[in-house]
Amino acid sequence: MNPALPTRTRLATGAGLAVAGLSRRLGAGEGSVIGGRVVMAVDPGALERLAAGRTIALVSATNGKTTTTRMLAAAMETAGEVVTNSTGANLLSGLVTTLARGAVGAPAVLEVDEGLLPKAVAELHPTVVLLLNLSRDQLDRIGEVRIHAQRWRAALEAAPSTAVVANADDPLVVWASGLATQVTWVGTGQRWRLDAYSCPNCGEKIEWADDGAWACTNCSLTRPVPQLALDGDDVVLADGRRLRLDLQLPGWPNRANAVMAAAGAQLLGVDVVDALRGAGAVSHVAGRYQVVSVGGVDVRLLLAKNPAGWTEALDLIRPAPMPVVVGINARIPDGRDPSWLWDVPFERLRGRLVVATGDRGRDLAVRLRYADVEHRFVEGYANAVRATGAHDIDLAANYTSFQDARRELARA
Repeated sequence: MNPALPTRTRLATGAGLAVAGLSRRLGAGEGSVIGGRVVMAVDPGALERLAAGRTIALVSATNGKTTTTRMLAAAMETAGEVVTNSTGANLLSGLVTTLARGAVGAPAVLEVDEGLLPKAVAELHPTVVLLLNLSRDQLDRIGEVRIHAQRWRAALEAAPSTAVVANADDPLVVWASGLATQVTWVGTGQRWRLDAYSCPNCGEKIEWADDGAWACTNCSLTRPVPQLALDGDDVVLADGRRLRLDLQLPGWPNRANAVMAAAGAQLLGVDVVDALRGAGAVSHVAGRYQVVSVGGVDVRLLLAKNPAGWTEALDLIRPAPMPVVVGINARIPDGRDPSWLWDVPFERLRGRLVVATGDRGRDLAVRLRYADVEHRFVEGYANAVRATGAHDIDLAANYTSFQDARRELARA
């Protein structure tokens, strides 16, 4: 613990870390949330004081922030020790616990919930913020996506010393970054466009060209020229150099995450070649893409939480006729309303057996029926895996369903 911290902060962090440790010993989780709550209850200003003197990078988005955080941390680790919450404790309480546990003075790479980013920027005074994307997610808990864009925009205007790395292909992110003092634009490609149909600046229609360029049909909001861009398996730099991406994680979303992480690391003083090498060493993130064996069945785990994320996850699921298990819950962290299932193109799972499970597996089964997908509902993740009758499958689930599946399959 940093001896330069005020006595109240040191007492608060000591109590919080003790509670977090007890939580781990009791098997109740990592204790990041409860430990951080204790710290903030004793010392409401602890987050800002724990952050003082550190180089801090924040990563926020609707999708991809945990993986990008892990990739950015790996890139930064090529230059030395890093403090990070890359397992996903992204509420303010989790940030407090992460900083309290971390080495004094080490740079911090922190994932932040998109709804809490403005408060995190105000209290942590980050050196850089990475903004990946904004799309619909848990409307009953988080709210309409453009409200976040407005709040991000105001927070960045009020933080002139903070540099921004922003996705040039998401109109909501571009508008949210528009008042920041320093922006590095990154071209990742944008395949989910339904939440950016109309301009966040004036409300008129946004038009997309075949090459991915976009512009408002009424005002000046348009795609910025990126300084780094993803082109297939290459990263194209501003000077024209092309660097090959060699990743262990699959699919376009992770290539996009890697180029964002590389841009952030470069701003923090890491050579882009070293940054990409660090990102390429990441093989799984908090269980995502991990393969577990259950009674002789190899199960690859995939996480998706909202229509944009599921659309990308469907590309990562291996082709038919391989069966797949899909788990759906609707608890508070997932959002209580599962009507988003009707925005996901589950029709793409035709030609195989889909086993639906989870708290709202029956809701999914109804959606699959209307999508003309062969399916059945099976209660329990291990039972659902066995019901496929295959020896190698994918299991895709939303947030709490994913956590349930990992726990149950580890015991099976």
